[in-house]
Amino acid sequence: MLKKTIAALALGSALFAGPLLAADYVIDKQGQHAFINFKISHLGYSWLYGTFRDFDGTFSFDAAKPEASAVSVSINTASVDSNHAERDKHLRSGDFLNVDKYPTASFVSTAVKSTGAGTADISGNLTLNGVTRPVVIAARFVGEGSDPWGGYRAGFSGSTTLKLKDFEIQKDLGPASQEVELILSVEGVRQ
Repeated sequence: MLKKTIAALALGSALFAGPLLAADYVIDKQGQHAFINFKISHLGYSWLYGTFRDFDGTFSFDAAKPEASAVSVSINTASVDSNHAERDKHLRSGDFLNVDKYPTASFVSTAVKSTGAGTADISGNLTLNGVTRPVVIAARFVGEGSDPWGGYRAGFSGSTTLKLKDFEIQKDLGPASQEVELILSVEGVRQ
């Protein structure tokens, strides 16, 4: 337990009190080191998982002043992939993502607040299905450092839960399937 506490304090110090200055990062989509996944209950009997295969984004990160950090992500909604072609076709339809009318979803942060050693709440506006709503992503610092190719990287994970009706997704899948969890893993290359 003591080792875990010391490790958490060290991680928190690296994230929130280090000597690094603010830096800008591009999310490493090309190297497939970033993921936007989702999870939703299927009728209350099992979980359905999926991902968005095509997205771009940037973030700025200041370990000494995490509140000065920022995130911006754009998602191609037609890139939804739940490992089932017919279901994906339905997810792209007007019942869910309505990709013909709204081909892009986006998240732009409005505030970052430290919540503990290596953790933060990232508040921002999520636009999905033509609707913009405030959301909070519970984020965790994973690590940062030099890579084998001469670059410098930083990584984070996070999650948030969305109510489908908040984004005017009216398809009723039953009481167990009213919310979807977004699960994020982001690795950025410093510019």
